[in-house]
Amino acid sequence: MSSWDELTARDRRVVLHPYAAPGTPGPLYAVSRTEGVHLHLDDGRALIDGMSSWWAAIHGYNHPALTAAMGRQLATMSHVMFGGLTHEPAVALCERLVALTPEPLTRVFLSDSGSVSVEVALKLALQYQHARGKPAKNKFLTPLGGYHGDTLGAMSVCDPVNGMHSLFRGVLAQQIFAPLPGPGYHAVWESSSIDEVESLLRWRAHEIAAVVIEPIVQNAGGLRFHHPEYLRRLRTLCDQHDVLLIFDEIATGFGRTGTLFGCEHADIAPDVMCVGKALTGGMLTLAATLITDAIADAIAAGEPGVFMHGPTYMGNPLACAAALANLELLFSYDHCARIAQIERQLWRELSPLAEHPGVEDVRVLGAIGVLELKERVDFERVVPALVARGVWLRPFGKLLYTMPPYIIASEELSAVTGAMAAVL
Repeated sequence: MSSWDELTARDRRVVLHPYAAPGTPGPLYAVSRTEGVHLHLDDGRALIDGMSSWWAAIHGYNHPALTAAMGRQLATMSHVMFGGLTHEPAVALCERLVALTPEPLTRVFLSDSGSVSVEVALKLALQYQHARGKPAKNKFLTPLGGYHGDTLGAMSVCDPVNGMHSLFRGVLAQQIFAPLPGPGYHAVWESSSIDEVESLLRWRAHEIAAVVIEPIVQNAGGLRFHHPEYLRRLRTLCDQHDVLLIFDEIATGFGRTGTLFGCEHADIAPDVMCVGKALTGGMLTLAATLITDAIADAIAAGEPGVFMHGPTYMGNPLACAAALANLELLFSYDHCARIAQIERQLWRELSPLAEHPGVEDVRVLGAIGVLELKERVDFERVVPALVARGVWLRPFGKLLYTMPPYIIASEELSAVTGAMAAVL
């Protein structure tokens, strides 16, 4: 038995993988090392990672600027509790996030993962409404098709049909769902697209704490792109009905859609913003929830006067150092121009596939390229076929897509799109 076969056999005996059956996780490949945009497998093959490790490794792997920053931090302090203590990497990162995100976001809560940052956002909204003497405003309005994480609170605002609501019925909080956001990003705006949201807010604002949405791109819920005007109208409606607006920018943040944050397509700001994934460039897990002074001041003035959440690894110095180095790297080159170049190439190489009889739609925005198929992807066949062509992608549902690292070379991206075409 090869070392690769042995490792995967051991894995199947003891490891639970995400969205996979215990003991039979489907096609499984052992990674021995990473470098640039490549995953090197134990059997000697190298794969171009067209997924950026679930959209996080925007600068690829083992970037010297990021590893050096982490090495320096590791030599002085890898972790310290954040309750009653503080440190330079955390404060500097929070200052940087406030400077980068749109006004009036001014305060930052650091957490361990995107799902937790959404939990924090929901709790902040509920505690804010309670502090204002409006405890009945304890539900969330969210469009169908969204995905916000796998913890219980985050799951409650995920799509109720394609999410996990049926498995956890009776446990998840019952939220209020609006139709899919529309029309598409490149479509002509139709004012009727927001009518049902407007109606829901008009009649149910007394019980709605906040609206939760992924701006511009619904990511793991279906990789649909919606019109910027939808977000502008949503901002106006939330203001009119005294409802907070929460933007989940975990996947859309730090350049993925062609702007630094998805909300910039609509030139608006939320009351609460969640970021994660690409925050550290895929080096370590870290996320953040940003809020306004108005929310922070209301919570401080209410009961019990403190925000009731506190992760053990909150503000981890090593992760904060990685995030600071990653943001410095992102702004050391014209990342917007680079992402625009990726977008043009994705359009050029994927748009002809719209004529394929098995393809329902082709969508491209920023460094996101999507083939929506007419039938569900045969995962057991497609993944090995992609690997045989030297490419790593992880399709889901009817979607075969790529979110490549920003450093990917033109010929490497062509290898990704070529593999996508070939497996059709």
